[in-house]
Amino acid sequence: MFEKVKRLFTPAKSMDAEEARGFMKDHKEGTFTLLDVRQPGEYEQEHIPGAKLVPLPKLTDSYDELDKNKPVIVYCAIGGRSRVAAQMLSGEGFEEVYNLSGGIKAWEGGKAEGPVGLNLDMVRGDEPPVEIIRLAYGMEDGLGEFYRVVKDRTQDKELAGLLEKLASIEDKHKQYLVDLYNAVESAQVSREEFEASEASKVMEGGFGLDEFLSRNERFLTSVQSVLDIAMMLETQALDLYLRFSRKAENEKTGEMLLRIADEEKAHLTSLGRLRDERV
Repeated sequence: MFEKVKRLFTPAKSMDAEEARGFMKDHKEGTFTLLDVRQPGEYEQEHIPGAKLVPLPKLTDSYDELDKNKPVIVYCAIGGRSRVAAQMLSGEGFEEVYNLSGGIKAWEGGKAEGPVGLNLDMVRGDEPPVEIIRLAYGMEDGLGEFYRVVKDRTQDKELAGLLEKLASIEDKHKQYLVDLYNAVESAQVSREEFEASEASKVMEGGFGLDEFLSRNERFLTSVQSVLDIAMMLETQALDLYLRFSRKAENEKTGEMLLRIADEEKAHLTSLGRLRDERV
């Protein structure tokens, strides 16, 4: 199911470390926001001077703390979490948002390239409920599959337990979506029937789990980097549900999408807590 998940929203612009230094030199302090979306433990260990800390799991609850009219430069460790954060800020109406490519590692002179995301940036945003359900179902299936594959690879028992829990919740989300499909379409199909007749229609773009893992292989070598990728993926899922819930004309559709969004936010918080413990 994972191999053909659609794209969702156009990514925010990026700056490399040299461009970011130049931008900050040319702009007075207070006229832009330098935003660190890592965990508090990472921030305490090291951060770019002047950066405001808003951990990724708390970003959706912290928009009011940021000035939409000021340029925002977002960074994390190597650029994966911050790219998703920048995407979310752009979608919330922030006028000028940049992702610091390579994160703080690149800022400090190292070479760094962030992990590849889900490529969810080509959904129109005006899909009818059934199409939203198809897309969301494919994404949930992919997230669950990713968690189980990575769980089988890790030797860390705590991480394995969390990944298994997340995978099982993504499976529960798939049933939510089938129930929502039945409500929207006045149908009575099982999950197996839904997968056979509807979910396959989401296969129109994107890339497969094998390719995703291959392109991110170098970021799956430590517990910290696995958690960073998981947080990136959960944030993309949260972003999808929040945006579509606001566009949903059907009240039940909107409520169900918000319900799943709340659970994705809880996933993100759990991942962030474990990430802070592994600094």
